[in-house]
Amino acid sequence: MTISSGASPAPSATAFSSLPLSPEMLANLQQLGYAQMTPIQAASLPFSLQGRDLIAQASTGSGKTAAFGLAMVDRLNPRWFAVQGLVLCPTRELADQVATEIRRLARAQDNIKVVTVYGGVPSRGQIASLENGAHIVVGTPGRVMDLMERGKLDIAKLKTLVLDEADRMLDMGFLADIETVVRQCPAERQTLLFSATYPDGIAGLAQRFMRAPQMVKVAAQHGAGKIAQRWYEVDAREKVDVVARMLAHFRPASSIAFCNTKQQCRNVVTALQSQGFSALALFGELEQRERDEVLVQFANKSCSVLVATDVAARGIDIADLSAVINVDVTPDPEVHIHRIGRTGRGDAEGLALNLVSMDEMGSVGKIELLQGRACEFFPVDELTPTAGGELQPPMCTIQIIGGRRDKIRAGDVMGAMCADFGYAREQIGKISVNDFSTYVAVDRAIAAQACAKLNAGRVKGKMVKARLL
Repeated sequence: MTISSGASPAPSATAFSSLPLSPEMLANLQQLGYAQMTPIQAASLPFSLQGRDLIAQASTGSGKTAAFGLAMVDRLNPRWFAVQGLVLCPTRELADQVATEIRRLARAQDNIKVVTVYGGVPSRGQIASLENGAHIVVGTPGRVMDLMERGKLDIAKLKTLVLDEADRMLDMGFLADIETVVRQCPAERQTLLFSATYPDGIAGLAQRFMRAPQMVKVAAQHGAGKIAQRWYEVDAREKVDVVARMLAHFRPASSIAFCNTKQQCRNVVTALQSQGFSALALFGELEQRERDEVLVQFANKSCSVLVATDVAARGIDIADLSAVINVDVTPDPEVHIHRIGRTGRGDAEGLALNLVSMDEMGSVGKIELLQGRACEFFPVDELTPTAGGELQPPMCTIQIIGGRRDKIRAGDVMGAMCADFGYAREQIGKISVNDFSTYVAVDRAIAAQACAKLNAGRVKGKMVKARLL
């Protein structure tokens, strides 16, 4: 197998109009606010739109979904009801995000149907959606393989296969499932592989399943002024206490604290909650319902601190993240770059706070080599509480029992809260509807009263049960 490495197009080639896309697609991109291509889009789209196999190294938040989504949609025949595109993702959250973005990108085409399939929920609804016809399927490897084995998912006519966040799928033990799925894909397909890092397992996948792939890499570096990094040397046993001191000193509105182990996650969350911080843990052993509730509360500003392992946090893209706290230094310097890249998005400036014990100094050296500059250390004594009262998130989350299966929509809930119960729109935050539950963020000051009104009132003419999370 030959891997050719292409240089990224010149900066002047960052307009989407420089690509061989239809006028309808270009108009849709303009409506969606896609002004210029991101670096990974500019590097990969010229090749993927030619039908080339592609290995692209890019992180979450880099615009990679559009990088493969545009190529996939461009190859589709809308009038041919067969699965023509398949995207494999490590988590259901990433699958949902990818499917939502592909639907937006496909608006210029005639009625493109995108179906998500993943574990943790019954397969009946997913099978019914597939039976109604699908152009693109986005899912996790285990559920995709299961539906294929049961004859419910046919990929004999597949044109484009995407492996999204391939390194994390390997980390999570999906290699055998991926190989099973890929072996059943047509030989003449296009394969697009996206990965934040490039471990040996990825090279092995490419060797076995790709045809002369083009390789593009966009360095996930951050300007020294864009994300302020502060490093603190502490004893390993003091880390949990120092995290609380950091939060009291810097007072970030929302932050992710990364730990290398599930046990460290538990330790940090227990300590923060005992000191009155609004903190929730996200790690691999959580049931899907618990995971959903944690992510909803963090995304809708009902929780200030998400304490997570790298694998569990993969695929989560939270806007307006004030800070990243590295409770433990990752031994992989590229993972460090991806961790801190979650803050300082767009025009915002970011803050990355890093705790280092003596036995982690070797990992710090690797990060310095990758970044091309020394890490700046600060004294732990500077971490003193600053004024501002108790650090509480602005919102609370109410769970309504009932979701898409009960024909509940976000507009129905907003109508009940504003028209029926008399709340202002500004007091209602993000409303998330899944198959069986609906989550609505409300101003903390009205949370208990709003929950009581929901239990006593109606949504879409029906009585509902609600509880405060």
